[in-house]
This record gives sequence, C-alpha cells and structure tokens, in this order.
Amino acid sequence: MSLRSLLRCAAVRRVERTHFVPQRAISGADAFNALRPFYFAVHPDFFGQYPMEREVNENSLKRLNGYLENLQKPGRQSTPPTQLTFYVRETQDNGDRQPDVLPPGFRAVSFTLHTNDVLSTVTDVLRSCRLSLEHVKNFADAAGTEKPNKGAAEAAGAPFYRPIKWDKTYYSFTGFRDPEQELHQAKQFLLTFLLRVGTQDISLFSSLWLRKNEPEATKRHDASLPRRNELGRLRTELCHKFSLADIRWQRSWGITHRCCQLQSLSRLSQQNPEALRCLQGHTVVFTDQSGMNASGHVTLGTMDVHQQWVKLMERLPGYHSLQQQCDWLQERVSVLLGGARIVHVERVGPVQPIDTHYHTLSAFHKRLVSHRRPLRLHPRSLQGLSMTLENDRSTPSLHEMGHFILPTNCDPPRLQAFLQSHALEARQLSQRKQQLQSEEDVAVAECLEGLSLRGLSKDPSVTSSQMLTCCRRLLEQRPPLAARGLYVCVSHFYSVMLDGDLCIPWDWKG
Repeated sequence: MSLRSLLRCAAVRRVERTHFVPQRAISGADAFNALRPFYFAVHPDFFGQYPMEREVNENSLKRLNGYLENLQKPGRQSTPPTQLTFYVRETQDNGDRQPDVLPPGFRAVSFTLHTNDVLSTVTDVLRSCRLSLEHVKNFADAAGTEKPNKGAAEAAGAPFYRPIKWDKTYYSFTGFRDPEQELHQAKQFLLTFLLRVGTQDISLFSSLWLRKNEPEATKRHDASLPRRNELGRLRTELCHKFSLADIRWQRSWGITHRCCQLQSLSRLSQQNPEALRCLQGHTVVFTDQSGMNASGHVTLGTMDVHQQWVKLMERLPGYHSLQQQCDWLQERVSVLLGGARIVHVERVGPVQPIDTHYHTLSAFHKRLVSHRRPLRLHPRSLQGLSMTLENDRSTPSLHEMGHFILPTNCDPPRLQAFLQSHALEARQLSQRKQQLQSEEDVAVAECLEGLSLRGLSKDPSVTSSQMLTCCRRLLEQRPPLAARGLYVCVSHFYSVMLDGDLCIPWDWKG
C-alpha cells in the first residue's frame, strides 16, 4: 500500500473517531419516566366522561407499548411503522380547578412511528404531542455515561407495560380524581349498605339503582331521539344511493359521533359523488385507519380528512387484487388443513388490515408447503371447522367458541397432531355456539316485546350464555325498567350513557 493510501485511511479513521458518538438504548424504566408528561396528557383514566376519546387513547397506548416492547427484544428485526392517534388534554392552568371537574379541552394528534430505538421513539412521541423535551436529555446522558448493572439489564429486557400509579400529591396539586380513592369510597358504600340491610337484601341495590337512574336515562334518551332519527336516515340514504352492503362502526361510539361521521361521508358524496361509486357492494366500517381489512370491508379512518378518503377509494382496485390473492391463499391453506376455513372473529378483536393478512397468509402457506414432512390430513377431515391465524403465539389452541387459533410459525407435524386430537371437541363447541346463538336471538326478541324496550344489545365481552341468562331473568323478574321504551345494553357494570342507553351487568341482582 502506498504512503498516500495509508495517510488517507488514517485521516478517515480520525474523522470517524471525531464525529461518531456511541449511543446506548435507554431502559424500559427510563422510557417510562421520560414519557410521564405524555401519560399525564393522554391516560384513559382522565377521559371518563368522553368514552370515544378514552377508547382511542386506550388502544393507541397498547399499540405504543407493543412498539416499545418490540424495540427492546434481543435479536429483533426492523419494526414496521405504526400509526397512532391520541386525544391530548390541555393541562395548563389546572391548579384552581375543582377536584371533580375534568378539563374539557383536548386536541387530536396523529403521527406515525418509524424509529429503530427507544430514545428516538420517546422523543418523537413527545415532539408530536408538543410536549417538553428538556428532561429527555437527562435520560440520554445517563444512558451514555452510566455503566449498566444487572438490574438495569433486567429492566431493559422486561416487558415495558406496567400500571400507572401516581403519587397522592399529584391529585392534590392538579385537582383530578384519584381512581383508588373512588374505588375505596365505593367499597365503603357497599360495606355500609350490607351492614344496614343485610347480605340477603343485596338485590335491593340493583332495584334502587334502576329506580334512581331510570328518569335520567329517559331524559337523555328523549334528547337523543332527533340524532337517532338523523343517524338512521343518513345510513339508509347512503346505503341506497351508493348500493352499500352495510355501514358499521368498529368501536362503541355514541350517537353524536356516529352522526358526525355519516354527515362527513354525506358531504363527500355531494362534493365528489364519482369517488364513492367504487364502494358499490362493499361494507363500510368507520375505524382508526383507512384502508381495507381482511374481511374485504372498506375502512374509513375517523381522523382522516376527505382527501385521504378519496385517495383510498382510488386505490381500491389494488386492494381488490390483493383480496383475490388472499382468497387463493386461503383456499390453498384450507385444502392443506383438511377443509378447515380461515375466519375473522370480530368479537375477539378488530380485523387486521388486508396487507398484513396477506403477509401472514403467505408466510403460513410457505411454511406448510416447504416443510420436509408434509401434512397428511384427509381433504375433508376438518370440513366445517374454522381457524384464525396469529403472529404473536407459539402454540396452537382451541377457543371456547369452537375455532382453532393457530400460530403462523407452528411446526406442521405438531400442528397436524393438535388438529386431529381436538377436532371432535371443536365440532362440539361449534354446535354449542350455534345453539346458544339461536336461543339468544329468541330470548332477545321476547325481551324486546315483553318489556317494551326500544333496543336490547350486549357488550362484545358478554358471552351468549351470559346474555341468555340475563334475558331469562329479565322476563321472569321484570325489573323497574319495563315499559319505558329504553335502549338497554347488557354489560358488566351499571351506567347511564350520554345518549340514554342504560347499561346493566349481565348478572344483575333482582
């Protein structure tokens, strides 16, 4: 090597030593502390009076925590971009607020994470929400100077998520309600009630609650009637005008929010009717992100503007091509697995986007056909059974509703043994589910007619057997909500919603 080449190499190394600053990832505990101002602004506990905003923040927090967990996994590959939406509370000048008043001001913030380390992710989140970044420098400096100890290494490898427990002085300073204190007061009330009336009369609590809150539910219901009528009119008009199969909502938004979303779609149909022609025959679902899901439904992001919806509709031909490829892969997988078909259970969780579903199907199909020991299942041995695919599982399982839950990375011989050994139980559970569903439909119809209710629905977490038990007891004991023309939702708690819907637990005491 010549003298000139040696000098050039030495100069390059000198520049690298001068400008390269090694970066070490901050731990999960440091990331949690750095994000404290963010949690102050978006935590769902502070949105109790705003159910839609609370649910959006709750789901976005789960996705953010999953993103941070993936960044801390050893030997990870690149993390796919994640789009998040948060409702951020305006927390300035809260010192003189009353303790039971929730700050009414908040703003919506949407951003996409495409970072590859925890520190950059924390910085992007705070910057997107327009929160201070000064304290982040302290964590970055500490991560670069302190020597890692065993506890820090364990903290970095542990799951990121943990419950948020604020110090009592935070509630005293801000005036916000302390959830633990409210829970304690509720327990004290129940204990006092039991001491006064006796445990054998606990059923009086349900009757008293219903009698006390029924007038308020009726008042809110009557006030929501114009919005309910407007919602039904817009839904029918849009479905008829553009030949839509249906219009649905992924989340349990209130009547007002649903009306606003349909009004927005109606305005777009008047401004650009040709754009909506391509929706003919589709089911439209209002959700967090625009696109198409694995069921073939067109999803409209509630935080997107009309221009983004129009761009989505222009891309629908490409989605249709992707859907055809998914259908072909599903057919091939079904043949390999004895005729069992892939389904998307919306009650268990939201249906994944179609591009994600395609990659999942493709990877699963490739694993089945490329294994050195091919599957030996009879083509119709699992006919009539169903299954779902999941990327974050390691072992196959059988859901109580009768469908298989299969991991995409499962070993084919092990998968075959599991399917064959659990096929009979799966058929029995599927038949039981269909029987309970039929009985539930009959019981709901009888309650609507016998109790003169305008509507009777259930929370997705309530099973058919629980709903059936509730309906039978409603007909037998007839609580003081009969003949009032209310909308009743069977859930796990007592509540009066903003639109007048009356929530009762499925195991209410009568």
